Amino acid sequence: MKSLLEITGLEVAYGQSQVLFGVNLSLAEGQVATLLGRNGMGKSTTLRSLCGLSPAPAGILAGNIRFGGETLGNWTPDRIARAGIALVPEGRQIFPNLNVRENLVAFAANRRAVAQPWTLERVFSLFPRLAERQANMGNQLSGGEQQMLAIGRALMTNPRLLILDEATEGLAPLVREEIWQCLARLREAGQTILVVDKYVERLIRLADQHTIIERGRVVWSGSSAELDADHGVWHRYLGV
Repeated sequence: MKSLLEITGLEVAYGQSQVLFGVNLSLAEGQVATLLGRNGMGKSTTLRSLCGLSPAPAGILAGNIRFGGETLGNWTPDRIARAGIALVPEGRQIFPNLNVRENLVAFAANRRAVAQPWTLERVFSLFPRLAERQANMGNQLSGGEQQMLAIGRALMTNPRLLILDEATEGLAPLVREEIWQCLARLREAGQTILVVDKYVERLIRLADQHTIIERGRVVWSGSSAELDADHGVWHRYLGV
């Protein structure tokens, strides 16, 4: 499979405090991968570095991030987004003073001229609840509806890589399952996805490969079959 994302030897610091130490991660076109670990171990820093959000370029001490064959280097977040990386951030961060339809339309783009781009109709088909609430303001939605909107907003950019940071954090079980089903449908459609979440059993069913970070270092990587077979890894690096 053709490699889409390659992170090699990534080292990142916030001021005098180094938080990532030689992180490696690769993802092929059409694959689903996870980045796992306890809270505070460097997952979000890895994602934000990939998206050019933080830290400042001076905080990246070493390493390389390649996407679609290009080195991102000091690319700005908007240039990275235009290249085809879309982040569904922790906390959703939708616009509270825009309604559902406006939140979605504001991000609509088909820069790669894909044959079947994401449209309002496609997003509403994926998340029928958003169609029902399309006139509601962002701050009138439940947490689950906000997460659906955040995913739909990212899809409206027609990304090559969809990233979800804490995909189902704080959601009710039924809503969580709806999000998992959505991601499974996206995978079937060939969407490349990188997801951070804590529900390992569900992620094993969804993803092709997994990378575990402990204190800013990759301590384990492998397939779903390998992770499913080694519950000792779960207890050692993912238990609370």
